[in-house]
Amino acid sequence: MLVVDDEKTLSDLLAMALRYEGWEVQTANDGMSALRAAREFGPDAVVLDVMLPDMTGLEVLARLRDTQPNVPVLFLTAKDAVEDRVAGLTAGGDDYVTKPFSLEEVVARLRGLVRRTATVATTSESELRVGDLTLDEDSHEVSRDGEPITLTATEFELLRYLMRNPKRVLSKAQILDRVWNYDFGGQANVVELYISYLRKKIDSGRSPMIHTMRGAGYVLKPAE
Repeated sequence: MLVVDDEKTLSDLLAMALRYEGWEVQTANDGMSALRAAREFGPDAVVLDVMLPDMTGLEVLARLRDTQPNVPVLFLTAKDAVEDRVAGLTAGGDDYVTKPFSLEEVVARLRGLVRRTATVATTSESELRVGDLTLDEDSHEVSRDGEPITLTATEFELLRYLMRNPKRVLSKAQILDRVWNYDFGGQANVVELYISYLRKKIDSGRSPMIHTMRGAGYVLKPAE
């Protein structure tokens, strides 16, 4: 784990809790140190504060995604406004917790992220295909009509769930339970956010495959 927070007391506390859980941990207190540590350390997941002294956590994430596109990122934020959470997730973050938080919550969220990424990486099934949309579970490659599409680990897991259930309406509760693997504190709007993010990557400029069924949920089916 890589823990990035400019409050050294907090980063040290998180590191201690994560080491207790059996993870190897490195810490960084600013953006440049975080990027350098990520390159050298190659973490399985990153805990990233939104507010850092030299750049924002969103900027760190953007640079991180250039070299490690699939590493899951858990944002820490002192801001509780919906737009701040949305900004972090649409920037490519996989989850967030709002300060103040419990160490148990952070550990649970990280376990979920790592489990999700490991599931994607080790699944023995290979290719899912719905219409002209293809997802390879072994190589983590996604394409539509032959055009490659880059997804984060959480986006990949959401799309995989939709593609494993083509033409089936899936409720927000079902999606939360299957993709996030824990109670998201009633934040069902995170499903709307990720559906919209997938649409931008999957459906933009094409006949739509992801459809909203008002009052019921979402369905993925071949484009007409």
